[in-house]
Amino acid sequence: MIHRSSRRAAAVQPWFQQRPRFALGVAVALFAAILTLRLLTGTPMDAYSMLYALPIALMAVAYGVRGGAVAGLVAIGLTVVWVVARDVSLTPTGWLSRCLPMLLLGVLLGEATDRARRAELEQLRLAKAALLHRKAIEINDSLIQDMAAAKWSLEAGQVEVGLLTLDQAITKAQGLVSSLIRAADMGERTEDLQTGR
Repeated sequence: MIHRSSRRAAAVQPWFQQRPRFALGVAVALFAAILTLRLLTGTPMDAYSMLYALPIALMAVAYGVRGGAVAGLVAIGLTVVWVVARDVSLTPTGWLSRCLPMLLLGVLLGEATDRARRAELEQLRLAKAALLHRKAIEINDSLIQDMAAAKWSLEAGQVEVGLLTLDQAITKAQGLVSSLIRAADMGERTEDLQTGR
């Protein structure tokens, strides 16, 4: 049941994937709160900058590699704001130890999220292709049998039976093909495909 399973998958997605704009708002609020905390309290040795991992991770899982990378760059920019506002002096190692992990977290977690989404979409695509392949085989077998029966009837001189069987085969073929077209165009449930509705 591809259509139903895709709806079920959407229902069990975490809130930040169901509502990415809300996740963006939460990330902005977290960035602002962490910057405020950084500007108002503590010393340069405090590890408050590590809290930027929260909004970075949120953006990476909500928006993928682009969102994670942008969030990492925003965190680096806010670190620069803190350094300038508080007149903090950081060594190259201090800059590297603060900036590189934030950027790597956003990019790597975002890439992992994108890969997981691509794998899920590919799995759904393969399941749908397998279902359509099975239906095509069923259609082929059913129609071949009906046409063979019609041919035998015609060859046996039973014209009315042969024409009736052929007419039934054509009606069945139209119904089966129509159900496949509806399923492809409108995401019809697979149980409708299986019953030929």
